[in-house]
Amino acid sequence: MDILDRVNGHEDLLNLTDQERKQLCREIRDFLIDSVSKTGGHLAGNLGAVELTVAIETVFNTVVDRLVFDVGHQSYVHKLLTGRRADFARLRQYGGISGFPKPSESDADAFVAGHASSSVSIALGMARARTLLHQDYHIIALIGDGACTGGMAYEGLNDAAVSGEPMIVILNDNEMSIGKNVGGMSRHLSRLRTSENYLGAKRAYRKIMKKIPGGRVIYRLSSRLKNRLKRFLLPATIFENMGFTYLGPVSGHDLPGLISLLTTARDLKEPVLIHVVTKKGCGFALAEEDPARYHGIGKFDPETGRKLAPKVKTFSDGFGETMLSLAAENEKLCAITAAMPGGTGLLAFQKKYPNRTFDVGIAEEHAVSMAGGLAKQGMVPVVAVYSTFLQRSYDQIMQDVAMLHLHVVFAIDRAGLVGDDGPTHHGVFDVGFLSQMPGMLILAPASLAEQRDMLRWAVLDYNGPVAIRYPRGGERGYSDSCWKGLETSLVTHRRGRDVTFLTYGTMLENVMEAARLLSSEGIEATVLRLMRVSDIPAEEILKRLPESRRVIMVEETCTGSGIRENLAWRLGALCPDLRFSGLDLGAEFVPHGSQNELYKHCGLDGQSIAAFTKEVLS
Repeated sequence: MDILDRVNGHEDLLNLTDQERKQLCREIRDFLIDSVSKTGGHLAGNLGAVELTVAIETVFNTVVDRLVFDVGHQSYVHKLLTGRRADFARLRQYGGISGFPKPSESDADAFVAGHASSSVSIALGMARARTLLHQDYHIIALIGDGACTGGMAYEGLNDAAVSGEPMIVILNDNEMSIGKNVGGMSRHLSRLRTSENYLGAKRAYRKIMKKIPGGRVIYRLSSRLKNRLKRFLLPATIFENMGFTYLGPVSGHDLPGLISLLTTARDLKEPVLIHVVTKKGCGFALAEEDPARYHGIGKFDPETGRKLAPKVKTFSDGFGETMLSLAAENEKLCAITAAMPGGTGLLAFQKKYPNRTFDVGIAEEHAVSMAGGLAKQGMVPVVAVYSTFLQRSYDQIMQDVAMLHLHVVFAIDRAGLVGDDGPTHHGVFDVGFLSQMPGMLILAPASLAEQRDMLRWAVLDYNGPVAIRYPRGGERGYSDSCWKGLETSLVTHRRGRDVTFLTYGTMLENVMEAARLLSSEGIEATVLRLMRVSDIPAEEILKRLPESRRVIMVEETCTGSGIRENLAWRLGALCPDLRFSGLDLGAEFVPHGSQNELYKHCGLDGQSIAAFTKEVLS
């Protein structure tokens, strides 16, 4: 790591020779494989973007210039090159550095990046701010071909292309099938158009025309003639038709070529799109062979690729198994996923029922509206989506599903705290916004068996919009199922005279732990669990309360994004002498760390709940 040890920013990269930069790329790959194998993280995408990131950091000073990542899974190399190598021992760990760009962590991180397709819009906003404030710096948006499946990417590109703002959009294309499709002629034209002779002549011609009388008019006319002739003779890319100067496709692993091309694009001072082709997992054979597995991975043996954490059956696994069973029973069932067939447990379903599986790419809005169309015409669509990404389709859920009371099932994975991916990925807001939808039924299983029973009921027996929310990972202790349909709205898990805990989902385990701790000190608690989070059975809750009439609501949501306030109002209207308190994750965004560390951080672990209860009772 001789060279990597010496690099902490832009100036250090400028002082390296071409050969030293190539050696640096090898050292970065070795470091990433070794480091991520110990901490877990996003590996394949970063390995594929090593040369590209080194080139960007060499040409631009990202402490001053603005590099806007899309999603940010591939920002590890950027972090290494901007002085954070020593922090990688605690990557994505509680109190350590984030796995995504984070401005509070470094001035080199221009913007938060956790959801896809927004980088071009953000970069254009920055470019316009630069112009309005008469400032001078460069702006680069780095977006992947996957993120370009999201409609917002094209909204940003459409505006940026005609804005006239000097900015560079880098399309990091790691799908090699695109490289094969462009053909020899496209590669030849790319070399011709991106050569220094061509671009240098273009800049010189424009400079001369600006100086002579009437030159600007002549330049515009000749430019139009050139563009018309080019489009007549050659097929234009969508980006050229939008108005970008399009450069590419070029190899994303040719470091000297990338540095030269980025320098040229920087000096054009107009909207430029560079199409870069990279190989995901490059330099690590295991990741090259299976880039999906190494996209985001836990601790592993770098020699064999074997995961070091024991395999447990997850809620995602349970969902996938139940979907396979239901598809055999109901030919109208179909599954929709937004680029997450593996993460949501749908790979086996997709393989067996390819005609009934629709992967729409990173396009949650489209996924939900399409589900509405499927349901309106008689199909039973199940939309499998992470809670954090469901946020992107709020309007479509309201307008295209709930308003017509259509039978769409939302399988909401990663509900609650997800751990090391942090605030951009925690699923702690869905209860709040789904509760606003008239007629939306929200179910919260506490076990795999309950998830199975709820999903079967939602598909086969219900007729309307229904959301089933479940966490990342597996069961946390409770393994039974109490679901018998809508009549089972409330379950009593424990009886005690002093206080009543009310909760839902897998937060049951933390509450039960708190009840056991309190019992050891002579305080006995009743534990009630809601099976559904909508249409709350207030009267039934009151019937099951002990005489103490003291209720503590415990939710794994951020303040204002759960049901605490609504429930307090409803119970208070029915029972004015009720004393109601609540615990949740708080009003701030929750940082990254393990789930247990975050429960303690937010006061939702068993000990913290017990301590809060003693304060309330005193």
